[in-house]
Amino acid sequence: MSVTGDQRFIKQMNKQIVLQTIRKEAPLSRAQVSLTTGLNKGTVSSLVAELIADNLVYEVGPGESSGGRRPVMLMFQNKAAYAIGINIAVNYLSGVLTDLVGNVIEKVEWSLHVKEFDHVNQQMVQLIEQLMKAAPPSTYGIIGIGVAVPGIVNEEGDVLFAPNLNWREIPLKKQLEEHFQLPIAVENEANAGALGEKVFGKGKESENMIFFSIGIGIGSGIIFGNSLYRGKGGYSGEVGHMSIETNGPLCTCGNKGCWELFASEKAVLQQGEALYEEVLTLDDLFEKARKGEQTAIDLFQKIGVYLGTGIANMINALNPELVVVGNRMVKGRPWLEHSLKQTVADRALSFHAEQVLVEFSDLNENGISLGVSYLLIDSFLEKKHE
Repeated sequence: MSVTGDQRFIKQMNKQIVLQTIRKEAPLSRAQVSLTTGLNKGTVSSLVAELIADNLVYEVGPGESSGGRRPVMLMFQNKAAYAIGINIAVNYLSGVLTDLVGNVIEKVEWSLHVKEFDHVNQQMVQLIEQLMKAAPPSTYGIIGIGVAVPGIVNEEGDVLFAPNLNWREIPLKKQLEEHFQLPIAVENEANAGALGEKVFGKGKESENMIFFSIGIGIGSGIIFGNSLYRGKGGYSGEVGHMSIETNGPLCTCGNKGCWELFASEKAVLQQGEALYEEVLTLDDLFEKARKGEQTAIDLFQKIGVYLGTGIANMINALNPELVVVGNRMVKGRPWLEHSLKQTVADRALSFHAEQVLVEFSDLNENGISLGVSYLLIDSFLEKKHE
């Protein structure tokens, strides 16, 4: 690399450092940015001027003075652009429009009654277009679309296998790029949920965390050393297909006795139908439990035991400091939590159990959409310092 190239690269890196510092710690003065980053005041002032011209940073009123003139404070311009995050669940489709710090501007959720890809894709395109229309005017407009899928996704954004949707070999990223002419990210939904929790939720301060997405199936997103662990091919986290019953029922993946057959939303719906002798939704069963119906309460407590069993296995294997339970099943927390945590306490090795905190997500199912939209936000801000 030439000297000029070296200087350009160093400037780009410094600009990124300044932007990320303001983004995470604003309001800050230029002097505080200099102190935090270790960059000299002249460099900071020059880079801040560029970021203001880019409309990624703006000045607000003066801050507190430590002696002398009160400093002008800097803020991150979170409304300079917007991103869209889509969560393809098995029985519903949801999407959010967010600003650059994850504030949800608009949310849309539709039921899905047909799993066939062409139908789901058509619905998804319509939902995305609806969210795009809701975006306020901004400097950079819509910077990209992220899509979370309950299945195995490769680095090219192809859905290799989504057993609960019966999808195979779908070039989803390519199709959406051709249609919208925007940057597209396609990610496994549990990985997206882990990112959402790490950036916006209870995982902010945790270096090692497991996020469990409890939907029609079960997946996990694993954070090691503050980074998402993907495995060799990018396929890690398919914990719903751990066998917990050797001769159990047949799963959609082709295996028998998978964990998600006993502990997922699917399990709740199947057992609820058998108990009540009618087809019920998850919200129907939540409502029955809320009204004090013991049959529904007992059902969720039983599911909590199965969830706790699988979670304890993962705690024993990976020794995380934090476990977060997320997705729509979180709404059942009042009836799941005790049996789940008690089972973890009973089954996890004592050394592991003493070091782990088991939490329910405050983001609910939004965490998955927020996580996948963050991929586009992060990529956009990485490029804007160049």
